[in-house]
Amino acid sequence: MDTPAVSNIPEYAVSDLAGAIRRTLEGAFGRVRVRGEITEMKRYPSGHIYLSLKDADAKIEAVIWKSAVRNLGTLPENGVEMIATGRISTYADRSKYQLVIDRLEYAGEGALLARIEALRKRLLEEGLFEEARKKPIPRLPRVIGVVTSEKGAVIQDIRTTIARRFPRHIILWPVMVQGQGAAEQIAAAIRGMDAIPAGGRVPRPDVLIVARGGGSLEDLMAFNEEIVLRAAAACSIPLISAVGHETDTTLIDYVSDRRAPTPTAAAELAVPARADLVASLAQTGARLAQATAGLLNATRLRLLRAERGLPDVPARLAQSRQRLDDIGDRLPRALVSLLDRRRQAIAALRVPHPREGILARRAAVQALSLRLSAAWGRQRDARATARALTRLSPAPVQALIRQRRAVLDGLSARLDSASYQSVLARGFALVRDAEGHAVTAAGRVAPGQALRLTFADGEVRAHAEGAAARKKSQAPEQGSLL
Repeated sequence: MDTPAVSNIPEYAVSDLAGAIRRTLEGAFGRVRVRGEITEMKRYPSGHIYLSLKDADAKIEAVIWKSAVRNLGTLPENGVEMIATGRISTYADRSKYQLVIDRLEYAGEGALLARIEALRKRLLEEGLFEEARKKPIPRLPRVIGVVTSEKGAVIQDIRTTIARRFPRHIILWPVMVQGQGAAEQIAAAIRGMDAIPAGGRVPRPDVLIVARGGGSLEDLMAFNEEIVLRAAAACSIPLISAVGHETDTTLIDYVSDRRAPTPTAAAELAVPARADLVASLAQTGARLAQATAGLLNATRLRLLRAERGLPDVPARLAQSRQRLDDIGDRLPRALVSLLDRRRQAIAALRVPHPREGILARRAAVQALSLRLSAAWGRQRDARATARALTRLSPAPVQALIRQRRAVLDGLSARLDSASYQSVLARGFALVRDAEGHAVTAAGRVAPGQALRLTFADGEVRAHAEGAAARKKSQAPEQGSLL
């Protein structure tokens, strides 16, 4: 029976080998600094962060435990080149080694600037930097809000400048201005200032200053974080950014409504100088007084020119008063004269008595009765004559007709000679009043009475003249023609 070959190679259990490798790596490297681009970064619900660091030729996996996240200094971000500080360790379950990171920092200003530029382009495309979004700074704010560190020279410079130029009420919201968690505090302070209600116990700021002193690019990175930029863009209070020195530029300068090169300049932008306001008011008052005096002089000159074109008012009033006195003196006499004329006109009117009208109607009825009787008699005679003629011979009848015609012709001639129509044909006229009654005497004609003059060929209407004119032209009374 063959015996197994004896080997001098040591035999390890899997766990023993994994532990040996781990101790070897940790003992050989200890703490290391690894530079590379962050990729495959993922945060798990447990709070741990898993990622990889890579360069052009290799890649190494890494992990950040939950307990180390708060002390990193900055959070990892895919695509950013960073320097990770930690220790090499192994993960025995999967037979791989990894870097356990306890600190992260950007790999020089180039990596920071690339990250800032990428964020700037993205926010620019969203329109957060447009001038149309920027709000005007109030001329004289009542309350000024300041977001900065309560320690240091920044808040003192702002207080001193505002007290010197125009003292105003200041509300300070103290925050960290650099390091881990600074961006979150700054964003929370901006949102908190904006959430203060108007008219509440704490006065709402009219303008907001976000300030910090100078420092390196890494020190100012909190003001380049997206959370701070979006909080500043959403703030309804006019915001002035004053981060770093005059040569320092952060992305909050693009989002804010005004950018100040220093915190002192931000305070100068927030409030005007009292002395400048007093001088401006004095200058404006002098210009206003000068303009008012010029306007008064121009108005006075225009009134003087208009006065020359106006009539002599006292003389016009005197003439009007004299005319009024004259009319007032003539008015009583005119009233008396008018009453006299009306009285004469009424007196000249002759209103016939009702008895005269009744007698005239009765005479007319009697005349009609006589005419009716005469006509009836003539008709009766004509019938009798016709009966008699029927009994006579034609010769005697013709003789009787000639005899009666001769009598009728004589009566017609006498009637024509006695008719007033023949008189009218000789140049006379028949005068009647408006009712058709014959006027036979001039004394019965009232002044202005309407008359009807009948001639042989027609009728003419006329009005009688006054009594005085009639007396002057009255001729000897002419006898009646009827």
